[in-house]
Amino acid sequence: MTATPHRPPSITARPTTARPATARPATVDLDENGRLLVPGTATPVPEARVAEHLARHLRIPEWATDLFVYVHGWQTSPDAAHRTAAALVDRATALHGTAPGAYPGLAAGFRPWCVVVRWPSSSLPTLHGYRRIRERAHAMSARGQAGRILGHLLGYLDSGRGRPDAPRVLANRHGQYLHLLGHSFGGRFLCEAVQYAADRPTGPPVLSWSSRSGDPARPFTVDSALVFQMAAPRDAFDRLFPRLFLGPGRAGAPLRGPLVLTHSRWDRATGFWHLRAEGRPGIGHSGAGSAPVAQFSTRLRPTDSPYPHADLDHPIVNIDAGHVYRGGLATRLHPSGAHSDFQHPESAHLLLSLASHSR
Repeated sequence: MTATPHRPPSITARPTTARPATARPATVDLDENGRLLVPGTATPVPEARVAEHLARHLRIPEWATDLFVYVHGWQTSPDAAHRTAAALVDRATALHGTAPGAYPGLAAGFRPWCVVVRWPSSSLPTLHGYRRIRERAHAMSARGQAGRILGHLLGYLDSGRGRPDAPRVLANRHGQYLHLLGHSFGGRFLCEAVQYAADRPTGPPVLSWSSRSGDPARPFTVDSALVFQMAAPRDAFDRLFPRLFLGPGRAGAPLRGPLVLTHSRWDRATGFWHLRAEGRPGIGHSGAGSAPVAQFSTRLRPTDSPYPHADLDHPIVNIDAGHVYRGGLATRLHPSGAHSDFQHPESAHLLLSLASHSR
């Protein structure tokens, strides 16, 4: 793609208006090859027109303080993906409204807007079904276009929100912050998008990045990334995403903020099924294993227990959520177990804490 992303004409300043009660997530749909689809159709958008399409169909609202990109996981219909993202963002908004003083970084307000990336992830709840969707996710991201499309999406959102005022200030001049949210295989897509952006620093207009040391050659950044129950091998950051982080001999595309990963021993999809599909449990069951950067491990906190900045200020943060993400009897008997059991106040608390510490 050679076209330059268009800045939405509606973005001129950040007003202080409240988030509309009817604000719902926007949607972006991908096909089985990871191609961007024209809304409401099965027709792919030509790659040369992706930037134009995003500028026409995704208008970043002026009232938003935080922009979220959510990518769903296994066994999720398009409608369910939309409902899940809306529920998560609404829960965070409500929690902030009841205890704004618990998140001092959000003293100027928290008005989230979310873009939901939807892809065909449904299959039979069997080992064959899990393997089929795993292979589809891998093909869409590694051999298909999903990583490129998401890279363009992030680049578009980043260009629309403006450049940061200074290397040490994460907000741009509109005061809008950019966060990634993923679930299951959606975490793979997000990591692939980040890595693709790193691989093309002078190529198409995808997202460029700021290093943790403030590299002026990469002026933009994502302020936080949170993946619930990631469906990937525990050594994925060594094997699948080696260029995700800055390291000796590689520039990488490091996130300015942390990559936070929840895990639960009650997650049967990344435990039982992942173990049989790949010979070992996944991140969503046991947390990240080997990685090229420092990690920190802690537990998912209740809403009345603040996250110290030092707990989240690491390249990778593993969050043990097994005491919350366990579900009732029906969930435990479901083939995927507690894989999708992350709709809790504690999850909203973690999301808000990351947004607060990003300021």
